[in-house]
Amino acid sequence: MIAFKNFALRRGERLLLSNVDLVLQTGWRVGVIGRNGTGKSSLFAAVQGELEADKGDLGIPNKVRIASVAQETPSLPDPALDFVLSGDVEVHAAIQAEANAFANEDWEAVAEAHHRLEELNGYDASARAGKLLHGLGFGADTHQRAVSSFSGGWRVRLNLARALMTPSDLLLLDEPTNHLDLDAVLWLEQWLLKYPGTLLLISHDREFLDEVTTHTLHLHDGKAKLYSGDYTAFERQRSEHLRLQQITHEKAQAERAHLQSFIDRFSASAAKAKQAQSRVKRLAKMAGTEAVRVERALRIEFPAPAKLPHALLRLAHADCGYAGDDGATTILHDVGFILEAGDRVALLGPNGAGKSTLVKSLVGELPLLAGERGGHPDLRIGYFAQHTVESLRAGTSAIDHLADIAPGVATQQLRDFLGKWNFPGDRAFESVDVFSGGERARLALALIAWRQPNVLLLDEPTNHLDLDMREALAEALAQFDGAIVLVSHDRHLIGLVCDTFWRVADGVAQPFDGDLDAYASWLRSRDNSNDGKGRAAVKPAEASPVAAPAKPRRGKANPHKLAKVESRVAELEAQLAAIETELADPAVYADGGARSAELGKQQTALRAELEQAEAELLALYEADAA
Repeated sequence: MIAFKNFALRRGERLLLSNVDLVLQTGWRVGVIGRNGTGKSSLFAAVQGELEADKGDLGIPNKVRIASVAQETPSLPDPALDFVLSGDVEVHAAIQAEANAFANEDWEAVAEAHHRLEELNGYDASARAGKLLHGLGFGADTHQRAVSSFSGGWRVRLNLARALMTPSDLLLLDEPTNHLDLDAVLWLEQWLLKYPGTLLLISHDREFLDEVTTHTLHLHDGKAKLYSGDYTAFERQRSEHLRLQQITHEKAQAERAHLQSFIDRFSASAAKAKQAQSRVKRLAKMAGTEAVRVERALRIEFPAPAKLPHALLRLAHADCGYAGDDGATTILHDVGFILEAGDRVALLGPNGAGKSTLVKSLVGELPLLAGERGGHPDLRIGYFAQHTVESLRAGTSAIDHLADIAPGVATQQLRDFLGKWNFPGDRAFESVDVFSGGERARLALALIAWRQPNVLLLDEPTNHLDLDMREALAEALAQFDGAIVLVSHDRHLIGLVCDTFWRVADGVAQPFDGDLDAYASWLRSRDNSNDGKGRAAVKPAEASPVAAPAKPRRGKANPHKLAKVESRVAELEAQLAAIETELADPAVYADGGARSAELGKQQTALRAELEQAEAELLALYEADAA
């Protein structure tokens, strides 16, 4: 369907892609990946005819219908349902013609409109538009709201729904999950798996890529290489390709060195002159091989907390919401939440259900409407909000931002710290105005890390981050000693970092008894009608994977303590095994039994200590399962 022949693409003076020769077949679902700035969005612009190739050809059949998500949504008075429906231009025109004909009592025009709708299979169009809105998180009561009444993130969803409504043979989606919650991401996956056309998908969400894509197009160093399979298959194939490339290069270098050595030794010898000349020609004809240039792996780090008390933060019988002039609006009722050192909690649930409200209540940014919030005197919170990136001051540099929160600290120390967050050298002095969204997010996280928090409250920290930075963030969070509360639609990040899940929806926040796969299955079983009528509220008793109590969590085992006891049991078992090995050696009894007696005492003491540790571990396991 799409053929690139010696294709090259520039943006201004910068060469993004060159010598691209590949074909994307009809029906493939292709994940387009690469670091920020490698040309992914520019490639989409070229496919849509918005950019011309600098060289070569890009062939797309003329009859191919292309759909993509608009970058902006005009502030329209049109109802959301009508805006989405207008994505199918012909059906929308026929529906409008029918409405106008009815209004004018032009029955001949009514008949023509009916006939046209039949030709287009347009009678179910409104229902299809409603299903798209429903799947992307719009409640039935919002379908008739004006487009202009929605916030920016929800307008992005409207654009996505409109693109999905557009009849197409080729669908281009550039970071479609950025403004979606996990529920909507899971729904979109299922929709795309049923899409009959060809899909080109730019995404930094590896789980999403793994679920949806059949092929992977990797943009790197001005080249585009096509791999068969999803993102995980790409990683495996690329790793093997780089390994073989390096082996080939090393062999070629060894042969070059051998030939050059012979030439150097015998080029002046009359007897060997012919052989030396032969080797000169052979050396000249050898194909050049390239050493593997490994991309610099990103490494970031959250410093160890200055103090790490066990009990950090709690909410008791808390009503969370907003107080205004017209009275209070309660979003979450009777929340009981205890955060201890080592806890890693992911908040699940649809956008608008109260995840951010709960995080703001934990931070103390939102005063509670009822109940109490308590924190340890040594509590130090690192808070990344959805608006944090936008709050960076225009016209100032990374080092300016850091100096504001670190008065009196030497400039070199600030530069060293920013260097660890991949702002090396003069980059630390550049204005944030020229930073990409990913660089801004990285700076915001660096400012949090400087304060050495013992609690991290992170609300969608990955929205602007590429795959490498997401991986680096996941590793840094996994090694963080304090407690974490995370809101994210990135399942890979959640899966690597979190071991406890809370569902926030229907006015309550409560533990979810299962992992992310269980949550996805539960969502499908809870609402498989997909009829566009909105998800019905579910009582806690009906939601089988959700634990009932909405009060402080006291029985759940603390992961920090659990890990320590598990480590202690393993250590005692190793010590006991070493003693038993020594006791099995006949030489230990050669001194009349003194050494064996000492080892026997140690063995008895270790067994008693191990028994006690195993009992403690068993109690923790039972608490964890409760």
